[in-house]
Amino acid sequence: MAIRDGKSATEVSAEVTPPLPPGAAMHLPGRGTTFVRTMAGPPNAPTVLLLHGWTASCDLNWYTCYRPLSRHYRVVAIDHRGHGRGIRSKKAFRLEDCADDALAVCDVLGIDQIIPVGYSMGGPVAQLIWQRHPERVRALVLCATAPFFISSREERMGFLGLSGLAALARLTPSQARQWLTDQVYLQRKTEEWEPWAIQEASLHDWRMVLEAGREIGKFDSRPWISDIDVPTSTLITMRDKVVPLRRQVRLFEGIAGAEAFRVDGDHDAVVANADRFVPTLLRAVHSVVERSRGVPS
Repeated sequence: MAIRDGKSATEVSAEVTPPLPPGAAMHLPGRGTTFVRTMAGPPNAPTVLLLHGWTASCDLNWYTCYRPLSRHYRVVAIDHRGHGRGIRSKKAFRLEDCADDALAVCDVLGIDQIIPVGYSMGGPVAQLIWQRHPERVRALVLCATAPFFISSREERMGFLGLSGLAALARLTPSQARQWLTDQVYLQRKTEEWEPWAIQEASLHDWRMVLEAGREIGKFDSRPWISDIDVPTSTLITMRDKVVPLRRQVRLFEGIAGAEAFRVDGDHDAVVANADRFVPTLLRAVHSVVERSRGVPS
């Protein structure tokens, strides 16, 4: 067992794990078992449904936001398929399934109206929730995301590469999957992340995560994004090197009446610049709640 300053790795990890709301496995009939965190919020508060980004989990993406949001809203957060403790399936990963999973969680919890809050990959999931279940969506908040993710030949080749890796991960034994985990993701993060975060990311099913990358590359809501008719806030990360600024602006411009909120930060601003991101997120959610007054909670 590794020792740091006389303490075991388990003890060190426990010390730096952020405070997290209650969470538990949840069986979704006909779909599988996922992991959900909930916070009750004030009585009769609107529900925000937190949808995390690619290669993250609900905790990795949203841990800085849970408690600030819960002071004003009921909070529900889900691990998407293949991510963290999300649903495991032999089926190919589909963003549409993630959208339906999230609504199935709300069904189990008895929640009718929601405000999906999507970050990066969670943005397409939030958009698809509106497209597939518009009667359930009170408003939308879309963070560091876009209506599409490929425009150049280089990007297209990169996402095609993910398809090949996904096929490899599906066919190779567990040792090869572990190698993929180390090479594709964790090895790059070990010097930057706390032990709890590394452990969280190690839970991923990398075949499904790589397939998710392929699906992100195929996503394009431009044919229907202008049909969104609920109050929407877009939170734009101004120095984003993953989702270019121009695409985030394209999302904002494509939704009638959307309000833009800007954060001076890169794609990981929710964590790296939480002091700026979290207050901006609260303003963005407050804005859609105020604009949706009269819609049942």
